[in-house]
Amino acid sequence: MKFHFIFLIVFLSYLSVKADNYYVSNSGKNSDNGGLSDPWKTLQHAAENIDQGDTVFVLPGNYEGFYMDAGGSENSPIVFKAMQGATITSRNQTTLDAINLEGADYIVINGFTITNDEGTIERAGVRSVANTGVVISNNTISNMGRWGIFTGFSESVTIENNSCSFSQDEHGIYHSNSADNPIIRKNICFSNNGCGIHMNGDVSMGGDGIISNAKVESNIIYDNGRGGGSGINCDGVQNSLICNNLIYNNHASGISLYHIDGAEGAKNNVLVNNTIVMPSDGRWAINIASESTGTTIYNNILFTYHSFRGGLSLDASSISGTISDYNVVVDRFSLDWGDTRITMAEWQSETGQDMHSYISAPELTFLDHENNDYSLIEECDAVNKGTNIHAPWSDLEGNYRPTGGGYDIGAYEFMGFTDICTPFTTERNLIVFPNPATDYFVIEAKEAIKKIEVITTDGKIIRSYASHELNSVEIPVTGLAKGKLFLRVLSGDQLYTTYLIVK
Repeated sequence: MKFHFIFLIVFLSYLSVKADNYYVSNSGKNSDNGGLSDPWKTLQHAAENIDQGDTVFVLPGNYEGFYMDAGGSENSPIVFKAMQGATITSRNQTTLDAINLEGADYIVINGFTITNDEGTIERAGVRSVANTGVVISNNTISNMGRWGIFTGFSESVTIENNSCSFSQDEHGIYHSNSADNPIIRKNICFSNNGCGIHMNGDVSMGGDGIISNAKVESNIIYDNGRGGGSGINCDGVQNSLICNNLIYNNHASGISLYHIDGAEGAKNNVLVNNTIVMPSDGRWAINIASESTGTTIYNNILFTYHSFRGGLSLDASSISGTISDYNVVVDRFSLDWGDTRITMAEWQSETGQDMHSYISAPELTFLDHENNDYSLIEECDAVNKGTNIHAPWSDLEGNYRPTGGGYDIGAYEFMGFTDICTPFTTERNLIVFPNPATDYFVIEAKEAIKKIEVITTDGKIIRSYASHELNSVEIPVTGLAKGKLFLRVLSGDQLYTTYLIVK
């Protein structure tokens, strides 16, 4: 009897972790079994008929969104994996979102294109609320009614490698309420009416009103904020890291730390190795206000084309504990949140900060600032002049820091165009060479390359290639304008964003 009891426990444990693969296709039937030969027809049917550890593969086609209120577990997540060409064009039948995860833990949403062709998605492309461990990755979301990606009380969420653009009312990515440990990494957020990335503890909604231990890193954020809102907004965000972000041409502020809805100010945050370039209609590159104390500001490039505003603005309540140094800046600071401005010499005298910082300008720092190429010029004031304190081990594009005689300032480490040809490592799964390219370039990846897109710095896809599952693809540069371009490469199940210089 004892043997049978032990066998039963083992058998039940096996059943509890058993994982299945299912498929959804426009040509499927919900009355079928969901296998590859007999796929289901709708995402909603799949959401209602899967269990912990299951994976749903979504075949090419246009789909209605789905609502899900049951989840996976930490060791057995539920995965929705969209194949190339799988597009959600309309809302689910329960809420005004395309995908809504309502209290559903440990769900992975990967690889969808979400448009709003039918105009029915009045809120978010992906909404994740009251849950833990959700991963939202490799999705392209555009023209949502309110937000590209929205989370509320979503603990330990990972939002990575997404493109969020043209949100009509508000933000590209909005992480809201007192949910800790978010990772917001390697996203491209552009042309949203509000913020590129907004984080708000919002104590009125319950909880402690604080977002703690956020990592906001290696995002490219531009042309947001025509309706107000920063490239990166932090209301009640504390003990968090904001690094390696490229923030340019945003029409409100660059990075803002403050307290309006959160329970307290945005305290004890580290802002390191960001490149922020504000347009002539923008505000300050970094704004810190309303008792947002204890901020560390190292290795940042803070430029603006505005005639009055400058790089760094604090109010009197936020000066305590602020440490700022090793930055490359314009010669304009403020100690009263932008009402008046002072020079860096006056700033240094009054605060003792930025004693190792440099005054410079975009044309003296960037390779081609007029075409939004913010990689560094050799021997500019940003090269080898930074500090290793809090510096990330790699730059925005995954290049190792430091590569020269010291740590560089800004989101890009100066490479001299040599390290891009180094062999694969466990951290480097994709390489592009030669870079700069004159006649052709090659993309090599550890996993099969499925698709390559060439994108201009203002977000336009100008070329798209199918690689027929090869690991190495050679592409001629004929017809490509000289300057910097982005490459978006789907390799295996991962979407990589890197850059190409055409000479």
